[in-house]
Amino acid sequence: MKKLLLIRHAKSSWDSPGASDFDRPLDDRGLRDAPVMARALAGRDVRPDLIFASAAKRTRETARILTEGLNAEEFSTSESLYLASGKQILREVAGLDEKTETAMIIGHNPGMHDAVETLCGVGTVDSFPTLAVARIELPVEFWGEISPRVGIMTELLTPATLEEVASS
Repeated sequence: MKKLLLIRHAKSSWDSPGASDFDRPLDDRGLRDAPVMARALAGRDVRPDLIFASAAKRTRETARILTEGLNAEEFSTSESLYLASGKQILREVAGLDEKTETAMIIGHNPGMHDAVETLCGVGTVDSFPTLAVARIELPVEFWGEISPRVGIMTELLTPATLEEVASS
């Protein structure tokens, strides 16, 4: 069984007039929430073999924080994940190295939301806010065997759900 974490980047800043969308950094909330999410994932014993992120600045920053928080070796980036559609994201997943058992993909909406709904079924999630993490089990032996509705979402984490747990 393969395990996949589909993650939307943390909250980013729109405060840099003239900066391209690709170069937008995380804002204060994103910089605050990402380490909290990393601790929550570490507490759930998430240990990705591969962390793969869009090459955009906000996704690289999110990947760096999550990689450090999970004590992972490193992450790699791809320009093909920048604003990728759900179909493109799933093509990337289908091509992962078969030695990888648990993969973490960090990207953008609406592609991440679409990828979750393709893998797990339409209506699985109402929305996919910034720093949402969909934990998905794939009952396949090879990444290339993924197909629509084969995934089982075991958990959807968001900064808001973590805050609800912390305050209860």
